[in-house]
Amino acid sequence: MKPIRHAAQRGFTLIEIMVVIVILGVLAALIVPKVMGRPDEARIVAAKQDIGAISQALKLYRLDNTRYPTSEQGLKALVQKPTTGPETKNWKPGGYLERLPDDPWGHPYQYANPGTHGEIDIWSLGADGEPGGEGVDADIGNWQQ
Repeated sequence: MKPIRHAAQRGFTLIEIMVVIVILGVLAALIVPKVMGRPDEARIVAAKQDIGAISQALKLYRLDNTRYPTSEQGLKALVQKPTTGPETKNWKPGGYLERLPDDPWGHPYQYANPGTHGEIDIWSLGADGEPGGEGVDADIGNWQQ
């Protein structure tokens, strides 16, 4: 039998470990600030997608009922049959949306018929929940799509 040879064990030196830590620190300093702004961008994209889905549901509502819901009936008309305003003879059982979402900041979406930007307006008031604003506080509406 041959004697068993142990391979020489070699570990990392303290200098090598320090160099890796410094490189990771530099990368984190460059990348983290860019990634931190992403949640706001993601919320804006989510609001635009919600508005698109609501807009499509409203188009289906209009196909069935020959008109969009009134401002008084609001977006609730997509979830439950309206009891006020013009009669909805062909309202789809089960509604046009399973539920009415809130915007990514937890505020209800706004609706106007007639709209100021088009036949109908659907919009989110942004992060601050107030009309107008800039950046993440700006209104996001179907007229922007």
